[in-house]
Parts: sequence; C-alpha cells; structure tokens
Amino acid sequence: MKKRQPALAAGATLLLALFGGAFTQAVFAQAGPDSFVLGLLPDTQGGTDEQGQAHVSLHPMEEVLAQLAANGADTIIHVGDMTDHGSPVEFEEWTQLAAEYRDQGIEFLPIMGNHETSYATMQDWVSYMSDFIPADAVHMPGYEWVNYYVVRDNVLIFGISYYNLPIAFDWIKQTIETVGSETDHIVVASHDSLIGAKYGQTREQIVDGTKDDDWVFGVQQDIRSFFADHDVIFVSGHEHQYQRSVISDTTILQTMPSGSTPATGNYRMNVFTQIIIGNASYKGYEYRYGERDLVQAVVAHRNATLQEGVPYLDVNASLLTFTGDRVDYASYLAEHTATSNDPAEDFDADWVLMDAFSRTTNRCETIVYPNSMLPETRPVLVLNPRYETADCLADDGSRVSLVGGVNDTFNRTDSTTRTMGYTPGLSRAESLNDLMRLSYQWLFQVHERWSPNLNSAQRVVLDPEADELIVPATTIDLKEHVTTSWLPAEAGTASDIVIISGTQNQTGTYQDGYGVQKDIETDAGLPMSQTDGEPKAPVVLPQGATKSWDISNAVSDAYAVQFTASQGGDVAGLTLGMRGDDGWQALAPNQCVIEGAFDAAYIQSPPARSETCESAPLVGYDAGQEAHRWWTVLTTDAELALVSTGQ
Repeated sequence: MKKRQPALAAGATLLLALFGGAFTQAVFAQAGPDSFVLGLLPDTQGGTDEQGQAHVSLHPMEEVLAQLAANGADTIIHVGDMTDHGSPVEFEEWTQLAAEYRDQGIEFLPIMGNHETSYATMQDWVSYMSDFIPADAVHMPGYEWVNYYVVRDNVLIFGISYYNLPIAFDWIKQTIETVGSETDHIVVASHDSLIGAKYGQTREQIVDGTKDDDWVFGVQQDIRSFFADHDVIFVSGHEHQYQRSVISDTTILQTMPSGSTPATGNYRMNVFTQIIIGNASYKGYEYRYGERDLVQAVVAHRNATLQEGVPYLDVNASLLTFTGDRVDYASYLAEHTATSNDPAEDFDADWVLMDAFSRTTNRCETIVYPNSMLPETRPVLVLNPRYETADCLADDGSRVSLVGGVNDTFNRTDSTTRTMGYTPGLSRAESLNDLMRLSYQWLFQVHERWSPNLNSAQRVVLDPEADELIVPATTIDLKEHVTTSWLPAEAGTASDIVIISGTQNQTGTYQDGYGVQKDIETDAGLPMSQTDGEPKAPVVLPQGATKSWDISNAVSDAYAVQFTASQGGDVAGLTLGMRGDDGWQALAPNQCVIEGAFDAAYIQSPPARSETCESAPLVGYDAGQEAHRWWTVLTTDAELALVSTGQ
C-alpha cells in the first residue's frame, strides 16, 4: 500500500534536530530542585512455586524501582497486589526490596489490592506496611492503614484500598474541600478503576451488579463529576495492562472542547484523567469489553499477555513530575519473558517511552478524533478529526489556537468478546433487555445517526438462546487529548509560554485484544467495528508514522498554531520561538518568515520560499491583525513564546 508523502517532511526533521524530541525536553527539563516526582509501581504479585509458596515478582519490581529512582522519584505509590497470597514470605520479599530504595531517601505509599484484602490479615498488613506508610499520613476514620492521604509540596495524594473508592468518597470530598485549596494538584490512587479495561467497578457493581446494592450505583456519577471539577488524576492497577483515558462527568458526546470566555477566561473540559498504570507481575490480561465509549475516550492503550501467540509480558514504570502548577507525565515500557524469580529469568529492562503529556492547571483542551470516521458520520459537536481549537488566553493577554491539520496518525486496538448474564431476583438486571438497558446507561453509547458509536453499530447483542448479553469483540481507534497550557514568561521570552501537548503520542500501532501485533496498513479491523456495520478499513499512514511503541522521536501529523500577542504590546524585534534542549530559539530566521495570514492549504502545499529557507519550519507573521499574530506549522508537541529575533 502506497503511503502519502507528507508536507514539511524536511521541516519536521529540522524541528527534531534543532529543538530535540519534544517529549525529552518537556518531561525532563522541568524536573529539578523545585519539582516533586511521583513514581507509579504496578501490581507485583508473582504466583506460586512448585511447593505452593507464593512470591513477589522481584525481577520486574526491581527494574521498575531502578527506573523510577533513576528518573528522580521522591515518592512511589504501589497501587496494590504487591503479593499473591498475602503471606509473610511475600511481605518480607516486598519490604526487603522496597527498603533498599527507602534507605536511599525514596518514600513509599503502599495501597491494599484485592490479593491483600482477600488473603492477608490486617495484623500482617499493619505490621509490615506501618514502616512504609508515612508518619504524617492522615488516616480515614474507621479505615486506618487502609485509606489515607499525604500532602507533598503542592500535591494532595490519596491512597485508597481495593473497592474502597465509593466507601471513601465522602471523606475524599471533605478532604479536598478543606486541604485541596492549599495545593495545585490532586492524585487519587486506588487498586481498581472506576471505568476499567478488564474489570472496573461500573461494570462489576452496577451493570453486572446485585439488586438494590447501591454502594457504587449511588455515587458513581458524583465521583465522575467531582473528579472532573477538581481536575483529579486518578491512577490504578489491577488490570495488568496500560491505559490512559479521559472520563467525562456527563457523556463523551456531551464533552465539548474547551476554550475561553471574555468574562471568565479559560475553562477546561468536564473530564478527569484516569491512568491504569500497567504491569510488574508475571501475568498479563486481555482487553475485555473495550472502550466504555459512553463516558470514556481512550488515548493510550497497550497490553501483553504471554498468551495467544504473544511471546512476552510488559513491565511499566511511570512518573508524574509536578513543578508549580505544571505536571509532566512519562510512562515507560519494557518487554520481558520472566515468569518466576529464578535467577536465570532475571532481565535488564530495555525501557522505551510509551506515553507522555505536559500541561498546567491554566489550560484549554480538546479531544481530537482519529480520521477513520466515515464521511457520513455526523460531527455532533465533538467528533472532529482536525486540529482546531478556540482561543486560549494567557495572563499577559496573549492568545493561542490550533487552526489546521488532520489526525491521520493514530493507534488501533482490538477488544475480546465477553458475555454478561443475570439471575432474576438477585441481579440488578431482571431480564436480557434490562441488562442491555444498564449497559447503555452506564457503559456504551447507543448507535444512532445523531449519536454515532465509533466502535460498532451494535455494541451489545442479545443472545436469547443462551440467555446472555454478548459484548462482541471490536476494533477501537484511539483519540488524542490535546491541551494548550500557559506558563508565565521567563528569562529568554518576551511573552507568556504556551505548552502544546497530546499531538505526538500515537504512531500507527495496532494490536489485538491479547497484545498480538497487527499492521494497521494491511489488516482490517474486526467485523462490525465501523459505524456502517463493516470492519474498520486498513489505514494509509503518513510517511512519518513509525508504527513504533517508542514515541521519544515520534512525528505528529502536521498541524498549525496561531500565536497572537497581547494588544498594545511592543513586538518590535520579536518573533515566534520554541524551547529546545539548549533553551529558547527562534523557529525560523527573519528572512524565512512569510508575510501574511495563515492559509489551511499551507499544511499540504507550503508557499514557495528561497532555497535557504527550504529546511526551516514554516512560520508566518500576519501584520494585518488588530493584534500582532504569528503562525507556524509543527510536527511535534512544543513550548512556544515570543522571543528576540536574535535568539
């Protein structure tokens, strides 16, 4: 299959050469003495040996801890399932390895998983974990050593046990309403997720739940709304796979792109970020049920099961770096084949950067959809594959917006077929139709012309003969969560700084529900995965798409940015600049800056410039505006500001 030749291929190469990989500088340049780095350690249960003794998966755990320590982690959250059977042997293994890093000055925040709540005794948990849970932790009354919070720098961090999020929700709310105003960021960490990849409390306790059992049913909507209002980053484990998504407090089709208003300034979308942080154990899980597309938009997903032809497992190490009101996120992946603590199975992780974002609390945001939607699919306000945003306002009066480009480079994944049943008088659902109703009320988007479901025209199917509800395997194209965030001006800039993030995270990977690697350019999607009932078609990727899980040098689809200076400001001697590994530099020499307004055709057909400018990024200046405006076409995430033409 022939690929398109993208516009500005040379400019893309030059951007990487001049300014460095955007992820490299954005994630690591901010970590310093004023930063707080929070590491995330996934499940580490290791299974049992030939004698029936369970163990911690020490080889993956050691690799994750070494990676987090090497990247400056101050504190590490372990999201639970540190053990398999909650035995003293396992607790000894975990604490001995963790103590090596604690003695280097790294703090731990351990959380109970289901393998602790199901196997361990409370006495053993407190005995082993009280040496790790910080002395200044504030414990939830009645759930001491189970649910607690700490404040570190300007970050409020909750540790919530398995299945305890609904139980702890009122306490979380009260704490945020009293302590949250003193911090810029809130992280809620629990073992299991509200909206899962394999499990998830919404499916388990509401759709497939017990009649009149309302402990999740009664608060799920309130949790989504409260977390969205307070910009919570919610991290969890339990699923043995990696997924980052945005969860809406209403529905995804009612989640409008954000921007600004003249009276109140910038506003965010009504979503919060959920991160299922991956795997550090000796088992992997398939992707069950797929995207819960009613309320969820998946922006990153990866699993590896050591099953169905997948010859490896994944191990994941992720970090959140907080600097003032800014957060930089990086998630790393390594493949391995270890299944026990046998010394012969020890391995050195070959880490690659798999996922990343950078943003501040003062931001605007949108979901950019993959350009795989059929032409007849209605936009319904939000289904937009173009890089287009409203103005986002800086404190100094500058404005920025995205004004062109199409999301042709996206990742694809399959789910697996699952079924759900009911027991009259016991289940919440009293019939198959009732089970379908609950599925569409809580998990999946009903497909109609005015509310299209991009994953399938028939997301759930009744099977009266088996008296079951089938959730067919389907093919899911991932979305991009694109943000424009503002930082104050600094030495080297003549304006506030905008961070553009989320354009560079996908490269055209495709895997099935177990993690088998497929080719998005030749392999069709699963039956019924398109809105017309047909399979999703193979994709023609742009030339720059790598189809690699390593995004450190990924090239995004070409997109255009407009940067408008504050009214009344003196812009003499200024131009649009970008932060690189060596500091701030002008994007293009003065003689290469085009005079005139941006034209959308420039993305595919750039205007003629002199030979000396052919390799420079495309930059223009529109002097005809009431306020001075620059524009550029980029192929990376970026940090932009006005700088001196001499830089």
